[in-house]
Amino acid sequence: MKRALDLVVAAAVLLVLAPALVVAAAAVGLTTGRPVLFRQVRAGRNGVPFELLKFRTMRDAAPGMAGPEHDLQRVTPIGQLLRRTSIDELPSLYNVLRGDMSLVGPRPLPLTYVERYTSEQARRLDVLPGLTGWAVVHGRNELGWDDRFLLDVWYVDHQSMLLDLRILLRTVGLVVRGSGVNHSETITMTEFGADRR
Repeated sequence: MKRALDLVVAAAVLLVLAPALVVAAAAVGLTTGRPVLFRQVRAGRNGVPFELLKFRTMRDAAPGMAGPEHDLQRVTPIGQLLRRTSIDELPSLYNVLRGDMSLVGPRPLPLTYVERYTSEQARRLDVLPGLTGWAVVHGRNELGWDDRFLLDVWYVDHQSMLLDLRILLRTVGLVVRGSGVNHSETITMTEFGADRR
């Protein structure tokens, strides 16, 4: 049932919002240049790598500005709009159709993070990553890593269709408010486990 919901909703949203996708792609192409899509290898279920698709919201990193602590300085004006409205995430619906992701699950993180997880944190990889999730509706990027992983593991232990529908409904409200997009006023998102390398 979860896979059926993923397919129906992802296909319907892509179809209904096709004009918005075209406009967003054109806006990114005209203001940021090519490529229009941001591609990054993320860890899927059981840590299996897949290529996540999103609209580009940042300029290329200048020397010495490659870390996530510099991301907010690289976000373009059109990128801020796409991030605030979550339109930048729409290409990830293709990942849902492919089966790389689900609509609901722990957010997919960079593959390099996997080796930094504790055994408990690694349990977030027991399910497909999601476009939205339990941690997302409890603070999005404003959460610290410990809280985020606790919520992810809680979802793994309590997942159900009813919970997924509840998360999807709460996500709509989150997107409308545009809250929790950045970790703070200066950082989009901190890097997990940077001090462990």
